[in-house]
Amino acid sequence: MPPKPFAGIDLGGTNIQIGIVSPDLKLVGEAKRKTKAEEKVDGVLGRIVSGIEEACEAGGIPVSSLGGIGIGAPGAIDLAKGIVLEAVNLRWDNVPLADLLGKRLKQKVIVDNDVRVAVYGENKLGAGKNAKNLLGVWLGTGIGGGLILNGDLYYGHFGSSGEIGHTILLPNMPDGIRSLEQNCSRSAVVDRLVKLIKANHKSKITAEIGEDYDKIKSRTLARYYREGEREDSLVIEVIDASADLLGQAIASAVTLLSLPRVVLGGGLTEALGPVFVERVEKKVREVAFPLAAKKVEVVESLLEDTAGVYGAAMLAMDRLGSGR
Repeated sequence: MPPKPFAGIDLGGTNIQIGIVSPDLKLVGEAKRKTKAEEKVDGVLGRIVSGIEEACEAGGIPVSSLGGIGIGAPGAIDLAKGIVLEAVNLRWDNVPLADLLGKRLKQKVIVDNDVRVAVYGENKLGAGKNAKNLLGVWLGTGIGGGLILNGDLYYGHFGSSGEIGHTILLPNMPDGIRSLEQNCSRSAVVDRLVKLIKANHKSKITAEIGEDYDKIKSRTLARYYREGEREDSLVIEVIDASADLLGQAIASAVTLLSLPRVVLGGGLTEALGPVFVERVEKKVREVAFPLAAKKVEVVESLLEDTAGVYGAAMLAMDRLGSGR
């Protein structure tokens, strides 16, 4: 039987990215949808289904010809049953995603954590290619992670390995500002910056946004972070402090697991770019133990926003059998 294409889906709190990946690992059809979590499970599923149909049409492939579907969903996953146990940004609890989507499309569906499948994609095709041991850290609204150990995804006893965002960095601080995610995600960076601006610290960013602080997105921060005449000392101070904290947390993981490579991804990393990644790498190398671990590489995602699509599709290929 000839190998079949697979669909890969990156389900986020804001956007859904869908791609059809051919047996030779080319992205042959794509579609995007807004998630609109407020329309609940049925509404989100409807958009996923229409997106897969659009992507298949773009690739000239009937949905019935797919070998299967892989989907990366945010939050905790029951891997064996394909159930999204808890996804805060979707407001989902115990949603049998594999079963619901599989019945609508008459396909087998593999469900895994969204960041984990993105890290899998980078390990197979991107910045983590050929690395047998790897940590991926994705910075966006929150912080997620994934681990490759001995050449394969590592899940751990509870199936939740890689959740580096929940690392407690500052245990003596009040609840809500203790963890890595609460200090280094885009949400945390923006929150810190806004608090400083409201406390009368000056920033060039206010000339662009006024007092509409909801306008501060990753790309907004990037425009004022070490970009020539625009660069802003307050933005730089806040982001660099975040990068240093992130580097310390990553260094602890590198020390614990003796990892040679770390991939940084997610919207904030992509927006801030190499200067930010280099700052994180510098701190990781300062803190990592022993001396040999200071050679660890910290690199930026190559696949960027297609990492989850590729990773989900390839995971489905591997788990369901692609004939490749």
